[in-house]
Formats: sequence, structure tokens, C-alpha cells
Amino acid sequence: MRDPMRLSALLVCLAMLLALSGCASTRTMESAGEYVDDSVITTKVKAALVGDPVTKARQISVETFKGVVQLSGFVNTFKEKDRAGQLAYEVSGVRGVRNTIQVK
Repeated sequence: MRDPMRLSALLVCLAMLLALSGCASTRTMESAGEYVDDSVITTKVKAALVGDPVTKARQISVETFKGVVQLSGFVNTFKEKDRAGQLAYEVSGVRGVRNTIQVK
């Protein structure tokens, strides 16, 4: 009887391991906690862009994945592009900034 019990215990452990691995992040997917953190970062970056007299969040899109902010869109000057990157980098929790904003 011990062997079937061990097998059952092993199967239960494997099932739990598989269930818990669904909550962990991978290279291409965020965990629920990371998603919330990234949403907060995105909101803070957007607020900084809107509140800044140089950028005013003209046509700038902001996305965050695992703490890395992606800036895209269009601005009129290189000063606006550089300022947007600087503002994003200054937000707490930002690990990096990819600034692909295009100057018209």
C-alpha cells in the first residue's frame, strides 16, 4: 500500500507545481504582480509627460514591460524626444527606457 500512496503524493506535488508555475513570470510573460507594477509605472510616466511644459504628451505612447518603458510616437523637436526619455527614466521603478519616438 505504500507505493500507491507515494505515487499519489508525487502526483499531487506535481499538480501543485504545475499550478504554481502558471503564476510565475517568464521572459515573454509577466506575473500578475509585475503587470500591476508596470501599469503603475506607465501611469506615472504619462502623468510626467502631460505635466511637463516641453513634452505635454503630444503624440507619445507609453508601454511598460518588466520595468522597461517603451516610448513611441511623434514629436516636433529632438528636445521633446530627449525630455520624454529623461522624464521616463526618472520615474521610480523604471529599469530602462527604449525611446523610439520619431521627430517630425
